[in-house]
Amino acid sequence: MTGAVALALGATPVVAADQAPERPTTDRRGLDRALGTIANRPAETPDVAHTARTSPTYVVRAGDTVTGIAIRHGLRTVDVLTWNDLSWSSTIFPGQELTLRPPSGGGAVAAAATSESATPARSARAASSYTVRAGDTLWAIAQEQGVSVAALTSANALGRSAVIFPGQRLDVPGAETSAPGGTVAAERGEASSSAQSHTVRAGDTLWSIARDAGLTVGALLDLNDLTSAAIIYPGQDLVLTAPPEARETTSIYDNPDHDLSATLTAPQAENAALIIGIGRELGVGDRGIAIALATAMVESGLRNVDYGDRDSRGLFQQRPSAGWGAADQLVDRGYATRAFFTGAPDGSTRGLLDLAGWQDMGFGEAAQAVQISAHPGRYDRWRVAAYGWLAQHG
Repeated sequence: MTGAVALALGATPVVAADQAPERPTTDRRGLDRALGTIANRPAETPDVAHTARTSPTYVVRAGDTVTGIAIRHGLRTVDVLTWNDLSWSSTIFPGQELTLRPPSGGGAVAAAATSESATPARSARAASSYTVRAGDTLWAIAQEQGVSVAALTSANALGRSAVIFPGQRLDVPGAETSAPGGTVAAERGEASSSAQSHTVRAGDTLWSIARDAGLTVGALLDLNDLTSAAIIYPGQDLVLTAPPEARETTSIYDNPDHDLSATLTAPQAENAALIIGIGRELGVGDRGIAIALATAMVESGLRNVDYGDRDSRGLFQQRPSAGWGAADQLVDRGYATRAFFTGAPDGSTRGLLDLAGWQDMGFGEAAQAVQISAHPGRYDRWRVAAYGWLAQHG
């Protein structure tokens, strides 16, 4: 149990945007598009007359997918994604509002007309053109051609929300070659040096945020002390750069200058109440229960998860290989909580109450004595919040 599972205090995502629709459809046109066979058809554009009759917005419900929403409203998945600034890997959430009409009533038709009839501010280095294929995105085309998205959209007089469609012809400006990596690398370097943080928006992914900031996903995860299984949520602030003087502090958990706090979600509050109840049942005082609450928050985000660092499991990220119990026992919240307080039933591990003089130890010191974590300084960060949860849910 050498690391804490990254916290995710927001809503659980419904499903990735490119997941197949849940319900079958007999709409051949919708199926062809969902399966990508549109590549073999003449270029099509959204039915603007139909779109005008569609409700302008849709509120996502549990179980929804972008493809399913698009088919139910007679739209193309790519159009719904584009109108909402989503990618094929974006995640949608219950309660999220999606736009089902093109901006200003234009959409792909308007974008096509603009690209063909308007006089774009084209780059003096214009070198070639590109014909859009099914599944293409402006970003993918820009990457393939070695130019930035901004240069590509500017060369074709396209806005950020413009829709491209198979068969559309795009002018590709000449790529900047004055430095290794070209224009895209230069622009990403500017983004990463000027932006210190990013507030997550609906539809964001770790990959897209890292791309826009000129970072690798691994670097973004390290800057924010997240794991590859971490869930991000709208409104969350992610660090994009670390000042030189702060690089040794790899996580806000290890910063001794401030305490951490969080408003618990319903599942987290239920887990907190269970820990408090078992603590009371065992005769544990407020301080011991607060230590347990802070430990569960650090280890799992007060969530009962069936994954973690190596074979860690459950609220307290206890490990079968360390003798805490079987994997299925450790995701039993009652078992895991009692094990934290009293150790494994066979005595192979020590719980809080088994530690001689734990009442005289520091708050985080006592938690660390049970957990034997690679990050012993993190438990103290939640001390104030833990007493607050105890007062609220106890």
